[in-house]
Amino acid sequence: MARAAAAPPPSANLRRIVAASLIGTTVEWYDFFLYGSAAALVFNKLFFPGSDPLVGTLLSFLTYAVGFAARPVGALVFGHYGDRLGRKKLLVLSLLMMGGATFAIGLLPTHATVGTAAPVLLTALRLVQGFALGGEWGGAVLLVSEHGDARRRGFWASWPQTGAPAGQLLATGVLSLMTGLLPAASFASWGWRVPFLLSGVLVVVGLWMRLSVDESPVFRAALERAEARRAAGAAVEKMPLVAVLRHHWREVLTAMGARMAENISYYVLTAFVLVYATSHTGLSQQTALNAVLIASALHFAVIPAWGALSDRIGRRPVYLLGAVGVAAWAFPFFALVDSRNFGLLLLAVSVGLVFHGAMYAPQAAFFAELFATRMRYSGASIGAQFASVAAGAPAPLIATALLADYDSPTPIALYVIAAALLTLLAVGVARETRSRDLAAVEEAPAGAAASPPVPSAGA
Repeated sequence: MARAAAAPPPSANLRRIVAASLIGTTVEWYDFFLYGSAAALVFNKLFFPGSDPLVGTLLSFLTYAVGFAARPVGALVFGHYGDRLGRKKLLVLSLLMMGGATFAIGLLPTHATVGTAAPVLLTALRLVQGFALGGEWGGAVLLVSEHGDARRRGFWASWPQTGAPAGQLLATGVLSLMTGLLPAASFASWGWRVPFLLSGVLVVVGLWMRLSVDESPVFRAALERAEARRAAGAAVEKMPLVAVLRHHWREVLTAMGARMAENISYYVLTAFVLVYATSHTGLSQQTALNAVLIASALHFAVIPAWGALSDRIGRRPVYLLGAVGVAAWAFPFFALVDSRNFGLLLLAVSVGLVFHGAMYAPQAAFFAELFATRMRYSGASIGAQFASVAAGAPAPLIATALLADYDSPTPIALYVIAAALLTLLAVGVARETRSRDLAAVEEAPAGAAASPPVPSAGA
């Protein structure tokens, strides 16, 4: 068999698409993670005073979880209109909503000023954040997945995924800078607001980038085919959500199961670790933030490498490696944090995020390849965001409650391992999708013949 020609270099348009998606997802995740870090560090005191410190943290994380509850709603709404109107328009809207809510949080009065109205307003803005993020992820990864070279889809589609560690890096970095420069009283008084207000600047940059890119050519072609079928009198599915549940319910369950270990491990590694390191081991906020900050930089670097590997050996092997890794690392992770040594704390978070990256990197291409074009935004978003309600939303809350009840990390490690087993089951029984042609996956029912394969670079 003749060797396939080498993949062509990426076009300027593809690079611009990747950059716009990366910057946009970075802004979105900066806003979302900033709330999580602030919830762990100061919101318990500012919006839920008078409680036991750990109870206050639980209440703070409860408002954090509310944002996840809104994400499936955002997935339904943005997915529906993204499959009908296009990816680009909805991505611009999600960015404006997320940025506006985050900026407003920076202006909120605290409990000391307006009483119970403060946590109510905080919760409302968190709902807006969650709604926007629920529509953001699917559109961003699809815009890249549906452009460019199919042989390197895993690599290019992994770049929007780096927006998560990049956003975490920015959020943690700004908070670390503020806590390092300001006395504790000044940070609690006004310093915590600065990172939220900076979101306004980031939104302007992200909006400029997103307005400059083209709509997905795969989506435009599918829309034209649907219009031609409609003009010819053929039946065309009008509700993407109905089509997903009718034709792709197995794929939705696959996506949900795949997210369990990925989502739960991430929030234990990056959000709950701030609580555990400070309240259980006695490390300072600055030490814990610095460890997450450095580990997030490593996380950013390894995601494209894992994405490229998934182009060579498949999405499933890389994903399964990550799930096995986070399960195996659960007990060593807490043992290293308990050492109260910064170097070992950094090692604990870094290795955990490297394994997490093996799941997160191929996820974008994997989920995109599961669904047909005219229901892809809905399918990928629903699968990803409905899982977040059961996985990422309660993860810091469950971990904090387990710590309060047992005063031991053992139940938390078992919780992470249980999530990894669910992911191993879901991905283990799924079909490999690396060879699928997105343009050819056109509204075929689940279980229909696979799309024509795309030769791998080494074929």
